[in-house]
Order: sequence, then structure tokens, then C-alpha cells
Amino acid sequence: MEPFDSSDRYATERYQGAAGRNWWRCDPSLQLLMRRYLGDGYAWAEPHLDRLGALMGGPVAAYAEETDRNPPRLEKYDKWGRDISEVVMPPSFHAAREAILADNFTSPAFAEQARAHGADPDALAAAWTYLLDQADIGMGCALGTGGEMVVSLAERFAPEDVRQRVREIFAHGDYSGEAAQMFTERTGGSDLAALETVAEPDGDAFKLTGLKWFASNANGSAFVVLARHDGSVAPFLVLWERRDGTRNGVRIRRLKDKLGTRSVASAEVEFTGAEAFLLAGPGSGSGLGTMMKLTNASRLGVAMMGAGVARRALVESLCYARAREAFGRPLADQPLMRRKLAELIVEAEAVQTLVFDAHVGPRLRLAPALVKLRASRLGVTAASDAIEVHGGNGYIEQWPVARLLRDAQVNPVWEGGDHILCLDVRRAMHRENAHEPFLERLTKAVEGAPSGDWSLVRDRIDDLRKAITVWSSLGPEVAEARLYPLAQFMADVYAAALLVEQAGWEERAGHGTRKALVARLYAEAHLADHGPLRGLDRPAEDLDRFDELVSGAFTP
Repeated sequence: MEPFDSSDRYATERYQGAAGRNWWRCDPSLQLLMRRYLGDGYAWAEPHLDRLGALMGGPVAAYAEETDRNPPRLEKYDKWGRDISEVVMPPSFHAAREAILADNFTSPAFAEQARAHGADPDALAAAWTYLLDQADIGMGCALGTGGEMVVSLAERFAPEDVRQRVREIFAHGDYSGEAAQMFTERTGGSDLAALETVAEPDGDAFKLTGLKWFASNANGSAFVVLARHDGSVAPFLVLWERRDGTRNGVRIRRLKDKLGTRSVASAEVEFTGAEAFLLAGPGSGSGLGTMMKLTNASRLGVAMMGAGVARRALVESLCYARAREAFGRPLADQPLMRRKLAELIVEAEAVQTLVFDAHVGPRLRLAPALVKLRASRLGVTAASDAIEVHGGNGYIEQWPVARLLRDAQVNPVWEGGDHILCLDVRRAMHRENAHEPFLERLTKAVEGAPSGDWSLVRDRIDDLRKAITVWSSLGPEVAEARLYPLAQFMADVYAAALLVEQAGWEERAGHGTRKALVARLYAEAHLADHGPLRGLDRPAEDLDRFDELVSGAFTP
């Protein structure tokens, strides 16, 4: 045996993380999901996914690092002192955006191709955003901020000439980076009663006046803006130019100096008599109902960002732990590190299962709030864990995981924090009885279980039904205070049931039994009563089958 050369510890090539890899090829868990959702269309889709994995893990990941170091800037005035409020994006942003949109799985043309080959375009769009979010959730926000909302509401309510302008803007699809949604003011983003922006009638249009305090993708071309009108709050469409071609009354006061997600330009935007168009009509109320449905779609987008960050954090952790040595052997061979890595694998795959089912599976009213609640928080904790795995190196911006944590922290805020999500869960149960189809979905999922004893998950579904009944009998103040643990319980059982369902499909399709291991470990961690010994006496499957766990999560 040759003596150990200590200089090997510092060989840069030994520490390749996620960047530079093909993120499709190195992700067996994503491959399994796509086999399930695409069926016979998988063979056609696989080369496209392989090409996408190389794009996201290569150029797009590199561009993201460059944009983070050179964020957008604001050109406030032209040489004559006129307010032009132009957001100047760095060259790396434009290069990344061009490459991504050239291979856009969410475009109408690609969706048509997918259908023609028997592949579900929703599943492929979900995979596209999942891989993009591993590289840069800021770019995911820049491309996907409210496009569906703008197009849908404009088609329903805007005048014909304005609809035509919107069609031209979004000719390359909803996910093209042309939209922004402007809700948040200095009074906050959730309390609509405190909204100060107002809209006054002006022929068949309106004049909008007010200030939006935090508006992302301010360099977009079409905005949905909330404003007061006729005693209520309604959404309005605002474009950079008026109908007559002159500059609209839209002014950017300053760009936000943010902790992360620097590839999406967030700004304070002022409207000074801006031409606007009401996105509501007779019999539609304020239009907020439609807008909230579209907001729930945005919540699923943010949940996917959390899942993407968690996946990237997992890969970075696995790569580093395999290369870094301490006490005479790699970190990945040491029991405490194996426990942490096994936990990251199980949690990341549970969230992956949640977000893909919410995008591709049955449309559940409770899904956006619950999935975002779990996925966005995991993005933060997984990124934090990745920093700890890297030790002091993880805290240094030259290594990749510091940016992950900075970026991930916005996900629990975007599209409603934890408390707002919990209030939405309450609203859905009270107004729509949404817990009934949710519980039915869980029951059906477990009916597809693989061989073995899955009574723990079945019993917890029954317990969850009882918990909802008990919660419904509480007084208003206590019931609101108990919303958070109830929502967490719902998310726990939701993820466990979907993992069981996925494990059953894997077994019946002949792909093995690894997902059953993941489902068991997740259920043990989240649903089991660990007793006075806190689970110390339980079998150590996470260590005994560690290599199997890793091989199904990451292929070097």
C-alpha cells in the first residue's frame, strides 16, 4: 500500500460538486419519476431530458454564479435627465435566459411535440423547472413570475387590442420572463385591507396611482397590479407603453439590495397615473377569486424551488463528503455523517414526490399551501445542512453552498409565509370542505402500497381525520393557533402516503424496492411514536442500507 500523500487533500479536482455534471444522468430518483409519469413517452423524452441535464448542470449553473456576483443595476435617467427606469441585466443573465428558452419544455410547441409522442407535457415541464431551480431559483422566478396569471386574466377581461399586445408579449409561452405580479406595499403583502394603490376610471381604461414596495422581475413587460377600485381590491394589467405608444406612468424608484436570488430584479415600483386595464368583469366579483387560483399555481412554483435547492444541497453534500477525509477516512464513511446524508436523501425525495404529484397528479385545493409549507422550509434546512457538511468551506462564497442558503431563504416568504399558508388551509377547509378530497387522495395512495406492513401510514390517515374533527370543534383563537401543527401533520401524512404509492409502482413495474426503504424511513421519522427511548432501540436501516439509499439518489 502506497503511503498517503497529504497534498491530495488539496487537489482541486477531487472536490467537484454538482456543477459540471449532467443533472439528469446523476439523478436516479428523477429518472424513476419520469418513467412513472411518462410511460411509453419516456423513450422519446429521455434524450431531451439528457440534453437538459447537461445544460442546467453546465452553462446555466456557471452563469448563475456569475450573475450572483454581478447583479442587475438600475439606469434611472437618460442623458437628458428623463426618467427611463431601465433595469440593466448582466450579460450572464441574458446568456442563461437565451440558452434556457432555446430548450424550453414549457413552451406550447414543445408541449405539442410531447403529446404527439405520448408524453405528459406537465410532467416534462415539472422536470424542466426542477432542474432549472437546482441551478438558480432566481432565474426560475424571473422566467415564471405570473405569466399564466397575466395571460389568463387578460384573455378574459382586457379589451381586444390589449389582448393582442399581451399575446405578442407572450408569444414564447407563459414561462418566458415577461410577467411580474405587484401586490406588496409598505403596509405588507397579505393584508389587502391596508392596500393604498388606487385606480380611477379613464374611459375604458383606468389611471393607477401608488407604490409597490417589493416587486420581482421588474424588467418584465406586463404587470398584474393590485389596486383599490369601487370599494374593493381588484387586479389590473399595466404595460410599459400606453395604447398610443408613449411611455406609461411606471417608475422604478430603486432595486432591492437582496440577500440572494440576485438574478431576478426586485424593485420598488411607483405608478403615476399609469394606464391600466381592469382584469375583472361583470359577474366575476373583484377578480380576486381567479387571481388566487393562479396564485396557488405560483405557490407550487415556489415549492419546486425549495425542492430544487434541497436536491442541489444533497448533491453538493454527497460529493464533498466522499472527497473530504478526516480521522483517516472519507466523511461519507463515518456513521454520524452517514446518518445526516441518509436524512437528507429521505427528506429531499419526500419533497420531490410532493411537488411532482402536485404538478402532475390530481388537483387538490390543499396541495399548494401544504406542499409549499414543507418544500420551501426544507430548501432552507437542507442548504444549512450542506454548509455544515462543508465545514468552514461552506461559509465561503467561493464554494457553492453559501449562495444556496442565501437564495433558499426567500422561498418561505414568496407567495405567503407559513402563517399565511396555514390560514389558506383553514379557508379551504371551511369554505370548500377541501380536507375530504385530500383525505381520499391519501387513502387511495396507500391502497397502491408495495408488499409489507404499511399500517403505520394507514393508521395516521385515520388519526389525521380525527385531528381535523377535533380542531374543528376548537374556539376561533385556539383553532388559529393550532393551525400550524395541524398543517405539519397533514404534510407529514401526505408525503408518507405518496412515497408509499410511489414505492408500490416501483415494485410492480420491476424497478426494485428502494423507494419502499425511503417510505419506511420517512414514516418512522415523521409518523412513528418513538417512545421514552427516542427511537434509540429501533433498527438502523439508514446505516445498514446506506449504499442502497445513495445509489438510488445520486450517480457520480
